[in-house]
This record gives sequence, C-alpha cells and structure tokens, in this order.
Amino acid sequence: MIHIKADEQLFAQAGDVKFGIIHYEGMEAGNIPSMLVGRLQLYIEQLHTELQMKEWADYPGITAWRKIFKKTGADPSKYRPSAEALYRRIKKEPSAPTGNSSIALNNFFSLQYKIPLGIYDVKAIKGDVHIKIGSETDRYEGLNGRTNTLNRIIGTFDEEGVFGSPYVDSVRTSIQDDTKDALQVVYFHHDHSIEQAGKMLEAISKMFIQVHGGDSSIYLVSHENQKIDI
Repeated sequence: MIHIKADEQLFAQAGDVKFGIIHYEGMEAGNIPSMLVGRLQLYIEQLHTELQMKEWADYPGITAWRKIFKKTGADPSKYRPSAEALYRRIKKEPSAPTGNSSIALNNFFSLQYKIPLGIYDVKAIKGDVHIKIGSETDRYEGLNGRTNTLNRIIGTFDEEGVFGSPYVDSVRTSIQDDTKDALQVVYFHHDHSIEQAGKMLEAISKMFIQVHGGDSSIYLVSHENQKIDI
C-alpha cells in the first residue's frame, strides 16, 4: 500500500488545485502500436496547424498553469509547465510519437486536456508519496537531460526525494518497457470541478487500458481530501 498526502501549505499558495491519481496494475508497455502511431500523428499535425493561427492566451489550461507557477513563486517563462513545453515543441515541428507507448499516450492526454500529466513506475517509487512545493535543495535528474532544481514548484516526493512534477519528471521513476504497475498523476487547475476531474480521469483510464491492458483504480487528491491510500 502507498500512502499519498498533499501538503496543506501547497493549497494555501497554489489555490484550488487537484491531483488525479490513477494506479495501473498488470499493464503491458512497449513500442507504440502502429494504429496508435497513426492516430497520434494525425492529431499532432492538426495541432501544429492550429498553433500557427492562435496565441497562448487562447489555451486556458496553459495560462492557468502559468498562473499556478507564479502563485508558488516560480517563473513560468523560465520553468515552463510541461503541457506548454509540449505545445511549443509541436508548434515548431509536428514530430511523430516515438518510444514507449505509455509515455506517448501520456503526452497525448496532456495535449488533449492542455494540462501536465506524469506517469511513473511503481516499483521505482520508494515508500509513501508526498505532494508539496519544492525548495532549492530538491534536485533530480530529469527527462529533459538536465539536473533540475524544483525550487517553488509543485512536486511529487518519495523517501528518496522528488520524482515528478508539472514541470519535468525524473529519470529515476520513468516508465520502462517491462513496467507492469504504474502511477499516473493528472495535474488539474482551479477551473476543474471535482465532477469534471472525475470524468476526465475515467476517460484517461479507459483509453490507457484499451491500449495497455490491465486494471486501474482512480483517486482524487484535493484540499477537501488530502490523503489517500492505494
């Protein structure tokens, strides 16, 4: 069992954020199925075209997470929320999805809903999980190929330190082709109601299982429900 707890101070600074937690068991990750590659590529190409004609202010999810970064004291122009970083890469080039299918699908969800998502290998998570705002001493090797400092940015922590965030996730807990159990974190902003968040989690879980098999359990961490057990 993993205990997951959100810090009270987090809500005092960030406002009414919510954290969707999906626990996948018995999944089969690996190369992206050809059918999914085609679907994702079409979506990315359409989004690339759309982005040439729109401003970032036209995407409420992106602007909402920029505001949350500002509330916690981070500069969103220097530390971009991961959904915005994805959008900016696709605006430059509609690159084809590659690599592990679960990571590719996780990125698709982030593009579709315009919010950060993270997915982590459960066997690499050590002990319980604490969701809180990081400090200048919280450093980790990120999937961006750099050593990152999670100063004044929301993060997910285990007993070894930070392993994920709406900024960039860690190498330590990244999904591998042999991953069977995963923990997915969906970072909802203040405009998402409890009901909306629940429906989005159901849709994400359903599609993920259709591709990867296995079972899932869905939870929501909020100011009203700061502790869960999975």
